[in-house]
Amino acid sequence: MSKIVILGAGISGHVAAAHLRRKLSKEHEVLVVSPNSNYQWIPSNIWVGIGRMKSDQILFPLPPLYKKKNINFKQALVTTFHPEGDAETESAFVKIKYVNGQQKGNTENVTYDYLINATGPKLAFDMTEGLNPGTNKAYSVCTYSHAEHAWHALDDLIQQMKQGKKAKILIGTGHAKSTCQGAAFEYILNVEQELRRHNVRDQAEVIWIANEYQLGDFGMDGVLLSYGDNIMKSSEMVEMIFEDRGIKWILGAGVNKIEDGIAHYETLDGEYKSETYDFAMLIPAFSGHGFKAFDKNNEDITEKLFKGFMLVDADYTPKPYEEWSVQDWPETYQNPSYNNIFAPGIAFAPPHAISKPRVSKNGTSISPAPPRTGMPSGITAKLVADNIIDIINGKKDLHHKGSLGNMGAACIASAGYGMTKGSGVSITTYPIVPDYNKYPNTQGRKLGKTFGEIGLAGHWLKFALHYAFIYKAKMKPFWWLIPE
Repeated sequence: MSKIVILGAGISGHVAAAHLRRKLSKEHEVLVVSPNSNYQWIPSNIWVGIGRMKSDQILFPLPPLYKKKNINFKQALVTTFHPEGDAETESAFVKIKYVNGQQKGNTENVTYDYLINATGPKLAFDMTEGLNPGTNKAYSVCTYSHAEHAWHALDDLIQQMKQGKKAKILIGTGHAKSTCQGAAFEYILNVEQELRRHNVRDQAEVIWIANEYQLGDFGMDGVLLSYGDNIMKSSEMVEMIFEDRGIKWILGAGVNKIEDGIAHYETLDGEYKSETYDFAMLIPAFSGHGFKAFDKNNEDITEKLFKGFMLVDADYTPKPYEEWSVQDWPETYQNPSYNNIFAPGIAFAPPHAISKPRVSKNGTSISPAPPRTGMPSGITAKLVADNIIDIINGKKDLHHKGSLGNMGAACIASAGYGMTKGSGVSITTYPIVPDYNKYPNTQGRKLGKTFGEIGLAGHWLKFALHYAFIYKAKMKPFWWLIPE
């Protein structure tokens, strides 16, 4: 019998748990540890943030589902890692702290045979002074509760605009190293359409602010894509979309301080500027959780497991940007020091950025961190689960591999909610990390597999995927037929 412990119940953790439980016999234990007892379909937070969906439409409680599916669950957070055990036990374990129920505040050592770290990122609002959701007129859509709060504030502003108030709305990234520009991009397009729906668009100035060097960078250094019969840069496509909707933009901006209705930022030229606003939604920096790890003698071995996020089978050798390669990226998401520990999704430490790093004249790094959300999180989680299953069944080598350098990703960004007037921006990228050796003339991506579309059909597909992936997450009949 093997015991697999999964830390986190987001996209990666939940996908891994589902596949492990489906494919392993009941003699093997699957245990999920998560501080949140709800599963949320994060891509639909955008619609909660504009009042078009309620939180209960994008989430469901995990304990009843896990009990039904024979997956054990502890509502707790991990505090320390002990991959060699300690003086009392040779069994590897993690120390957890319960956050709910009668055991709240109690700690426990949870042993494991295999560990999947799917804790994702810490939403590091504290890395930007004053960026705290719901204060200083700044909000977030990173969680369903954040998104609900954002909608209440936006709705209040819309009502004021209906009474004649002129307003400025600022949406984008709230730190010089933020990632997840795609979520902010979706939100600004949806907010802009909601303003139109409420007949107050002419009362608002809508501004995009981002650490991107160019529009459409998305932390992937932009893409060259097929757009109908044309070939277009993602920067050109996003510029076309923004100009069509009257959205202004500020680029190369490292937001460093938020005051009441004022965002302070540094530019790549080294200038310090500020932008006033009546409502802002700014994506924070993502960071590791600051976990510590100890060996059997209680000596600190954090550097064996973590470099901010968890170390995996990547090439972390420091090298100039010109020497970065798709070969640097991990394929199995296995920790090099402890081969029974894995980290799919956002939990693994990337070897380097994907976008070209840029530094201001003052020495401040202002450029997006690499994205690992959504589709890549699900794919890497299934890959890790399948490798653990193979090991349990006696296979020695890890046969399931998938690098972001040979993996594609489809992203459908909502550009406005509505079955007849909605819109979506569909972008498919292959590979996620550009391969300039294979595709030297198309900016490292394969045309035909890298394309963009805009229109109502994109909204229908995004809407259909919302229900499909919640169906999948609830592990309903034949859920595994729905791809990651």
